[in-house]
Amino acid sequence: MYVCLCNGITESQIRDAVTDGARSLRELRQCLGVASCCGKCADCAQQVVRETLSAGEFGKNLIAA
Repeated sequence: MYVCLCNGITESQIRDAVTDGARSLRELRQCLGVASCCGKCADCAQQVVRETLSAGEFGKNLIAA
């Protein structure tokens, strides 16, 4: 499902970004461009972040130092 129509960002891309370490809308904006135009997607994008974090799907792609 598309979350950000302005930039063509999908829910899957947001989940992948969270899995790769993004934890906030600011970080999503920096890496994907979410909510950088009209901002109407901000609430939905934040919800996807919350759901992904609560499901424990984060950090899978992080490498231990």
